[in-house]
Amino acid sequence: MERQIKRIARILRIQFYIFWMLPALLVLLFEANLFGMGMFAEDGRMQYILETLGVLLVIAEVPLSLKLFNIMLKKMSAMENISDRLETYKTWSAVRLAMLETAAVLNIIIYYLTMNNIGGFCAVIALAASIFCFPSDSRLRTELQLSIEE
Repeated sequence: MERQIKRIARILRIQFYIFWMLPALLVLLFEANLFGMGMFAEDGRMQYILETLGVLLVIAEVPLSLKLFNIMLKKMSAMENISDRLETYKTWSAVRLAMLETAAVLNIIIYYLTMNNIGGFCAVIALAASIFCFPSDSRLRTELQLSIEE
C-alpha cells in the first residue's frame, strides 16, 4: 500500500509541474512573438467580450474546482477499498488541475490578445489557486484519512 501511495503522489507531482510548465511555455511563446500579440488591442468590443469571458471563467472555475474536490473527498472517505480511494483521488486531482489550467491558459491568451492587465490578473488568480493543490505523501494521507499502517 505504501508503494501505491508514493506512486500516486509522484504522478500528482508530475501533473502539478506540468500544470506550471504549460502557462510558462505559453508566456515564453508570446514573448518571443511567435503568436500574434495585441490582435484585439484596438477593438474595444472584442476586448470587453474576451475579458468578461476570462473573468467569469475564473470566478466560476476557481471556487468550483476547489469545492468540487472537497465534495469528492467526502465521498471518497466512505469508500472501503483503499486502492479505489487512491485512484479516485488521482482522477479528481487531475480534474481540479485541468479546471485551473483552463482558466489560467485562457486568461494568458486573453492578456496577450488584448494587452490589458485583466487577463493577466485572472491568470495569476488561477495559478495562485493551484498552490492549494500541491501534492505530497502526507497531504494524500491526510485528505484520504489513511494511517501509516494502512
